[in-house]
Amino acid sequence: MLNQTIRKVSRPVALVILIAITIAAFSLVPTSAVRADATAGKVSTSDFRSAMRKLWEDHITWTRLYIVNFAAGLPEADPTSQRLLQNQVDLGNAIKPYYGNAAGDQLTSLLKQHILGAVAVLKAAKSGDKAKLATATTDWYANGNDIAAFLSKANPSNWPLDQMKSQMKMHLDLTLAEATDHLNGNWGADISDYDKVHTHILGLADALSSGIENQFPDKFTGPKM
Repeated sequence: MLNQTIRKVSRPVALVILIAITIAAFSLVPTSAVRADATAGKVSTSDFRSAMRKLWEDHITWTRLYIVNFAAGLPEADPTSQRLLQNQVDLGNAIKPYYGNAAGDQLTSLLKQHILGAVAVLKAAKSGDKAKLATATTDWYANGNDIAAFLSKANPSNWPLDQMKSQMKMHLDLTLAEATDHLNGNWGADISDYDKVHTHILGLADALSSGIENQFPDKFTGPKM
């Protein structure tokens, strides 16, 4: 009987019934699930910017703590340096989703040289050896240019080489002033120096975030910051 009934239904009517069933079934899929599929694997621009700021704030925070511990000869200096070096790994990992594992590892290597170079500058400054200080400082600034060149090559449209060199030089200048004033016991200037370091690094972090968002717009959701 059922088969006979089905045969009696004309093809146009059957088609209408099929379309109606399909629409009804689709309407049962939650809208949120459709949106999730559309944004799968993407990061909101606000979350990305906050994460990048956190990483670079860690960079200057652990650098400062190392300066303080090193100057005072505290046993915490060594574990602090290890935490600081881990931050360079974290920064390298942060760019891997966009530039690949090899690029992320290369950035980590350059940033570790940046930290080890800063330690060499601190040791030379504390010892009073002017020749070693001059050499360590020259090497440190050369590494800063290497970092700038790496970033510019990865994203030349958003991170021009001159701008990256200027940003890195400013970071080094401010950090060197902070370390020098701390070692010399100029506490007021030392604190003021750190405030300047903090303000600058937030601007650098935002510039890096914006550059990645502009270069890879399909990997982000939400308005550009």
